[in-house]
Amino acid sequence: MRTVQAAADPDDAPRTVTLPADWDDTAAEALARLTPGHRPVDLAHEAARWVDDLCAGEIARPVIEPVARSLSCLLLLRQAAPTEALWHGHFDRRPGFIVNLAAFVHPDIGFRADDFVAALRLLARVLRTIAQQKAALRNGELPLNDPAAPPAAASVDDMAGTRTMVAGEILLTNLDACLAGLGLDYDSEGGRDAACSLVALATLVAHAGEGADALPLPPVRSIVPGVNQIARTVWQDAAVETEHPMARVETGFSAPGPIDALLGVEACGLAPAFSPLRPDGRLATSTLSRLACRGLTLEAAFAAMLAGEVVLPLPDASSHQAMYRALAGFIDRMPPRPDSMRDTLQTRAVLERGVRRALPPRHGGFTQKASVGGHRLYLRTGEYEDGTLGEISITPTRESPMTRGLMDSLGQAVSIGLQYGAPLEIYVDAFAYSHFGPAGTVEGDAVASYATSMLDYAFRALSDAYLGRRLPDAPHEDSLTPAPSPMLPLDLPTRDQPAHGRSGGDNDETPPPRRGRLRLVV
Repeated sequence: MRTVQAAADPDDAPRTVTLPADWDDTAAEALARLTPGHRPVDLAHEAARWVDDLCAGEIARPVIEPVARSLSCLLLLRQAAPTEALWHGHFDRRPGFIVNLAAFVHPDIGFRADDFVAALRLLARVLRTIAQQKAALRNGELPLNDPAAPPAAASVDDMAGTRTMVAGEILLTNLDACLAGLGLDYDSEGGRDAACSLVALATLVAHAGEGADALPLPPVRSIVPGVNQIARTVWQDAAVETEHPMARVETGFSAPGPIDALLGVEACGLAPAFSPLRPDGRLATSTLSRLACRGLTLEAAFAAMLAGEVVLPLPDASSHQAMYRALAGFIDRMPPRPDSMRDTLQTRAVLERGVRRALPPRHGGFTQKASVGGHRLYLRTGEYEDGTLGEISITPTRESPMTRGLMDSLGQAVSIGLQYGAPLEIYVDAFAYSHFGPAGTVEGDAVASYATSMLDYAFRALSDAYLGRRLPDAPHEDSLTPAPSPMLPLDLPTRDQPAHGRSGGDNDETPPPRRGRLRLVV
């Protein structure tokens, strides 16, 4: 173990972080980000905390306590770690684990398929146990009772929600580094075939026990040694009809976050590593693996580059799209489609010169009708040929002309930024959870049940549709507090009281009280 000073943000004060000696400073920053507060952070203490949270409960304790040491070992080996929701003990959200594919590659053995299957079986078992124990805490995923079904037909599992809801998710990551360790290029037929075999094996293990109909079809061929035999054995064990299928465990790919950094991931999910260097300037692990597989030392590779040879061809956005299409049929949930115009040097140079990528005259998109706090609005989008977002429009129907004009102007400004290459993530971070009226219950769209403003709902809906990231609702606020009146107070004297502070009398010539005049304050 070693102790370093790290901070989640450059503006924050550094904190003392203790972690394994072979973990880099990026993992220390991720651990500081995962641990709120300003106290010192210890990886062993944090791992014990979320493992203890999983063991809480009469159902979970006898299942998870015997494998608690295995869960900790998976984290120390940087093979798997819980998602942020599970790390922080937020059982109201869907639990999951992130699996680092590259950590199962050994330089001499290759891909350790037996360890991979054993780890996935362990994680799927833990997720189903958590779902059985914490089903009542899951927001928005409770099953709807069928009024036509007889009451006696519902089982205990159905009442708990473990049969009708997804128990959890297993997210794969670091695919490019895994292929590099196997001596395969990301942009090659062999690389895509190997990726399909590994992803299909993960989905097969995750769906085991759910019935024969839930098992995925295997790929046409597998070039990874040992994976074919392991997959055939798992298929024979899983393809058995059962009267009581297990809760569903879905597979997918991870999104960028602190858990991936904690696992030492080079490129999240199925994305390739577009640079051979790490952020600190050193060669990436995938680069070293590919050079070793080609039999090249660093000196030989440098000499070949000086001679004008292409030692390591870097993947581009088109190879990312090819990998995306190849894996689409072997996993439950795919991330948003990669943008063919993003992360290419040519596009970056064009965007730096200020060239706008206009939408074609006829383009796709969607129109969503919803209401926020009883105020109706329409959210319209425009998409490029590859499905990426290029235009938005937010139209409230019954608001004042000023409100409609401001919303329309904001939509045009965001659309222009998107067409000049501004990432949608920046707009989502800026406008999601913005707080102003009207706010309240969202009707007409399942992406949110409560919104703090129309912009909050709109950009959370865009995040769900185009980024594959559904943001949770903000805490509800009491909107029943009466607002102060915009009118000035009028202290008008009554006819029973004298005006100007004079005492009443028979001989007083008191003028009649003047009539108050209303004054409008804008």
